[in-house]
Amino acid sequence: MFSPLLNLTYRHLFLAQVIALVGTGFLTVALGLLAYDLAGAEAGAVLGTALAIKMVAYVGVAPVAGAFADRLPRRAFLVTMDLLRAAVALCLPFVTEIWQVYALIFVLQSASAAFTPTFQATIPDVLPEEAEYTKALSLARLAYDLESLASPTLAAALLTVVAYHDLFAATVVGFAGSALLVRTAALPAPRPVHGRGGVYARMTLGLRAYLKTPRLRGLLALNGAVAAAGAMVIVNTVVLVRGLLDGTDADVAVLLAAYGAGSMLLALTLPRLLERVADRPVMLAGAGLLAAGLLALAALLAGRSAGSWAALLALWFTLGLANAAVLTPTGRLLRRSAHAEQRPALFAAQFGLSHAAWLLAYPLAGWLGAAAGLGVTALVLGGLAAACTALAMVLWPAGDPVEVEHTHGPHTHEHPHVHDEHHKHHHDGWDGREPHVHPHRHGPLRHSHAFVIDDHHGEWPQPT
Repeated sequence: MFSPLLNLTYRHLFLAQVIALVGTGFLTVALGLLAYDLAGAEAGAVLGTALAIKMVAYVGVAPVAGAFADRLPRRAFLVTMDLLRAAVALCLPFVTEIWQVYALIFVLQSASAAFTPTFQATIPDVLPEEAEYTKALSLARLAYDLESLASPTLAAALLTVVAYHDLFAATVVGFAGSALLVRTAALPAPRPVHGRGGVYARMTLGLRAYLKTPRLRGLLALNGAVAAAGAMVIVNTVVLVRGLLDGTDADVAVLLAAYGAGSMLLALTLPRLLERVADRPVMLAGAGLLAAGLLALAALLAGRSAGSWAALLALWFTLGLANAAVLTPTGRLLRRSAHAEQRPALFAAQFGLSHAAWLLAYPLAGWLGAAAGLGVTALVLGGLAAACTALAMVLWPAGDPVEVEHTHGPHTHEHPHVHDEHHKHHHDGWDGREPHVHPHRHGPLRHSHAFVIDDHHGEWPQPT
């Protein structure tokens, strides 16, 4: 499970991720307290708006960053984004107006939207073997889940001896520490993307490849199931415990801990499971379990009762387990669906599209819960998760081979190439250096290889 940490570069990147996550957790706590200072009883509206701004930044900025990630020095780019996030956190204690919070949050989350997909796309280059990369994905899932449990606890402990403004300083330390660890890591250089078109074509490269790849169209539907269940947990756990059960803040923490424990348990066992079972059945089973869990919650709430505490703990544990079953293998699908030079654009597309689903699910869970009750909300979100799961089964065909037999028609184009089996041609003036660029013609060809959408393969082959 922990063998990827023997790789020095990955160890630096993983520690950078952990430190930045803890800093982000402190920022979340401090931001809530700052919002209360500035807006009082309207703090919830301020935080809701800040959350919406975060999602808008994620959806809008990630594709732009992915379009140019191959043209920038990878390590310098990641370090710059970390330092920008640290600078924003340093400014937050000094704000006096709500609009200043919104502006700084947009800048911070824009930097995160540029940092995260580029960081994620770097890991397959550092760990090229799929088994090691799968373990790295599970470690990342563990880091996210542990942060969600540890950061609030650490923040609460710190707040017994310092003011909440000092938590922003801890956030600055987290991002600065991440920048230092990335700076000392020997990262592989990004491979330039060679393709036709201008800035718009580069910005939409990842999105076009994503939407033309069947397994990723299925993943898009699974993102909807994850967002439906996750929004119910994140938005309405406190309402469920404090409102319907008349519980305490500690009870809220315990229920969220059950969700995190389920996710961590699955993340620990998934690398071995994926050695025997393909990604598709694991991810579809996870999405189906998310839908079933929400519908079971709706049944519990049907009589305006939250049911037994033990039943809720079991449900939240199950939802956490199912969430990890869908999210953890996602990187494997993206890695399989792009050449190394295209991965930043594809990871950026996944980052933007998945957060677009959250942008829809968050307000639906909140507004519907307030207007119609938690039982109806669980029923609607459960139905949405079930529909997304069924859609994924249709969009992502069973089998899903990596190598696909396909036919190329004759065509002429220009791109860097070597004189391999696909480029058997002669021309004057060539000095022997490869790769080299010139217009060249391809004759008709039928062959089989690992298939991804690229300049040579604009559409996914139809099954014969």
